[in-house]
Amino acid sequence: MRSPRFILQRTAVFTVPALLLPLLAGGCARTASPSTASTQAAQQQEIEAARQQLELIPPPSKTRYMAVKSLSTWENPYLTVQGGMVTLHVVTADTNTTTLGVGTMLRPLGARRHDLNVRLSELTTALNAVPESSWPYGRVVAIEEAHEVPVSARPEVRRNMETVIKTLNDLGIVVYEWNETGRS
Repeated sequence: MRSPRFILQRTAVFTVPALLLPLLAGGCARTASPSTASTQAAQQQEIEAARQQLELIPPPSKTRYMAVKSLSTWENPYLTVQGGMVTLHVVTADTNTTTLGVGTMLRPLGARRHDLNVRLSELTTALNAVPESSWPYGRVVAIEEAHEVPVSARPEVRRNMETVIKTLNDLGIVVYEWNETGRS
């Protein structure tokens, strides 16, 4: 018969590695996460590069954009902020330089309007891609919250609205906030 000491030693030899195996396997599965400082530095560089490119667009003309009474006639880019994304509405410039038929059925404004759904993290890149000719009022963007948002989603939409306004301010873009009843 074997001594209890031999059984204890033999059990310890098999138990300790069995207990360490999940810890070792779990440790190997983790990936190194980038540091927060380097991520923030990269975002700051992206914003600075976009800001420099957007400076090619002239400053906003307050007399022109304050005269607009409806977003349907707004010609600069405007944003509709939603829960998980932002819709960027862009009106491309009219290639016909004559005044004949402007705004009529032959040359409707809606035919030149494009709606792009953008993640909040890619808003800087999307705004930077808007051509200079699509900014007739200068460096100003109208912004509105999405309509008919469920009550449970309103806090998220408001947080996204604040994030978008901060991003626009960082880019040097004037924010013109609209609400459901008209402009603010």
